Amino acid sequence: MSASVRDVASAASVSVGTVSNVLNHPDKVAPETVARVQAAIEKLGFVRNDAARQLRAGKSRSIGMVVLDVGNPFFTDVARGAEDRAAEDGFTLLLGNSDEKLTREGSYLDLFEEQRVHGILITPVGEDLSRLGRVRANGTPTVLVDREADRAEFSSVSVDDVAGGYLAVRHLIENGRRRIAFVGGPHGIRQVTDRLVGARQAVAETPGVQLELIDTDSLSVLQGRAAGEAISARPPEYRPEGVFAANDLLAMGVLQALHMLGDIRIPGDIALIGYDDIAFAEAAVVPLSSIRQPAALIGYTAVDLMLREAAAGAGFEREHVVFQPELVVRQSTGG
Repeated sequence: MSASVRDVASAASVSVGTVSNVLNHPDKVAPETVARVQAAIEKLGFVRNDAARQLRAGKSRSIGMVVLDVGNPFFTDVARGAEDRAAEDGFTLLLGNSDEKLTREGSYLDLFEEQRVHGILITPVGEDLSRLGRVRANGTPTVLVDREADRAEFSSVSVDDVAGGYLAVRHLIENGRRRIAFVGGPHGIRQVTDRLVGARQAVAETPGVQLELIDTDSLSVLQGRAAGEAISARPPEYRPEGVFAANDLLAMGVLQALHMLGDIRIPGDIALIGYDDIAFAEAAVVPLSSIRQPAALIGYTAVDLMLREAAAGAGFEREHVVFQPELVVRQSTGG
């Protein structure tokens, strides 16, 4: 059984209040008393229960964050930026992975509310934000990450994914590709649908360009590999000349399949571009063209907004920060 404050007080022959002062306000306690209490703490192996102390105070020094896929290096970089900003103000970041599942997202929201986190950062799975609305109504500042807010009650930090989708497909078209495939899904994820909207805008501007959809169940390497295998199995005349994958993990799966299963040359036969510009994109067997997002800056800015909202309270005016994507051209599209 772990030692309590009372055990420490007894061992040091002081009051419980004195132990509390040593833990929280050591400057108010005589140095010899501080030394005696610290010796008792070390001897008993006492560990202070900061969680209980913070709950009694009605607040926590933690920030909750829920992302779609913690295995995606893009979200790892977003979380790193958020962690850096949180640390500047003495907060810790609690990271949850929804795995693109609403039930898991809800479980993390329940947990973070129970822990009375200072605020929540979230990349929502679907379009229904009513659950998040209840979190905010209960007094927990909530910021949307990598997703622009349609509802005025949320601040948000995002990238213009419509513009990003347009940049990607415009680049393929400018490289002479006329049969283009969009690989991505599920379409309940806003980022996927916005990138597809941008792709369609680019196609609509150029007569003779065709866009087909190759749906995936998730934004993973395995799903990209399955899409690549399906493309490879087609006769050459029915294959797309260009592929825009909704993220880099999908693009790398497509690249693996095309590179391993057939005599398909990239970019000679099929030009391929992804989205996010994760670190692995440049190191791929064929360096991958991509649409770059400022991942760490997205996370950093989201925490900044959340802390400002928490400090301002009900009078905080919601903010919506939208970064512009950048085309990064590498060998997979002929760069």
